[in-house]
Amino acid sequence: MNFEPSNVFALEKLNNFIDKNLTDYSRLRNFDFGPNKRSNISCLSPYVTHGVTNEIEIIKKVLEKYSFVKNEKFIQEVLWRTYWKGWLELRPKVWEDFLKDLTVIKKDFKENQNYLNAINGATDIDCFNQWVKELKNYNYLHNHARMWFASIWIFTLGLPWQLGAEFFMKFLFDGDSASNTLGWRWVAGVQTKGKNYVASEWNIKKFTNNRFNSIKLNDNPSPIIDDRSYYIVNNDFDNADLSISDTLLIFENNLSFEKSDFYNKSFKNIYFIFNDNGNRKIKLDDKVLNFKKSLMNNQIEILRNKSINCKMIDINSLKDMNENLLALYPTVGENLDYINSNRLKNISFLYRKIDQYSWKYCNKGFFNFKNYIPKIINEFI
Repeated sequence: MNFEPSNVFALEKLNNFIDKNLTDYSRLRNFDFGPNKRSNISCLSPYVTHGVTNEIEIIKKVLEKYSFVKNEKFIQEVLWRTYWKGWLELRPKVWEDFLKDLTVIKKDFKENQNYLNAINGATDIDCFNQWVKELKNYNYLHNHARMWFASIWIFTLGLPWQLGAEFFMKFLFDGDSASNTLGWRWVAGVQTKGKNYVASEWNIKKFTNNRFNSIKLNDNPSPIIDDRSYYIVNNDFDNADLSISDTLLIFENNLSFEKSDFYNKSFKNIYFIFNDNGNRKIKLDDKVLNFKKSLMNNQIEILRNKSINCKMIDINSLKDMNENLLALYPTVGENLDYINSNRLKNISFLYRKIDQYSWKYCNKGFFNFKNYIPKIINEFI
């Protein structure tokens, strides 16, 4: 399994999946055949997370070759990340509380042997240990394996979901504050209150093609209780006036500027903002940081070949820039936290059109959101 930090590689991966494997996606998508047998899924999430490719580009290419009806499930999966991001944007305190909880929990579990065994893949559960190894080696896990992993972490090993969410964020190439945090909350039973996801031995055996045996799990756990309620924050996500600045900031989630809604605007300076571990609450694995930096460098090369002035700067440089600045919106997460905690009021945001349009449908659950998917597609494709 290979994730080259390249726009060209991402596009080749997308085209290859559509041409050779998309027709079998609905039938085979839940099977985890191992890290070297991933043809049944697209493995595009590391590139979608960083905006190297995006939902519109992917869905457009799918519909150029196949009908919506035949590939509705794949299109829904592509838009799950859009939904999760919108859900969190409407309830940003969920992310804030997650980080606060994590700070306290990490102190309590610093020397907990059960926790240390889990993060080192030294439990009594072979499949779990293999997924730890796979995550650290490849910086990726099949989505079904992520669900099993999280369920075992919470309900069999008895560990806080917040520590598991941090562990994933540290190692995943596609680590995303919304999808990752809310996914772990969903497994725990606090996202949809009272409804947890429980991994079972038969399910793991079936969908791993019997790669694992003797899987002893807690198969009847109660959901995690969290009485906190989160109310929707009113935000219209209106774009800033483009005339206020000729400098644009691009964070790690929107790297392909040439595919953005603002490519036709002439910016004097474009800065790609690199955020290393010195400013992050969740410290990322070196391979993840290098992946982000390499994707940025690849995008800088693409723009320079188009005679567009751009360079990478450290996020701390923003504190020394006093002029008005425009930024492609970084979404709720570490980069937005940096802007807010340092009170960088001179930065104004530009939002993706698909987010402005779709996030209004993220006020409820995904089953409500998916009713609007045809409407979203008609608007943008």
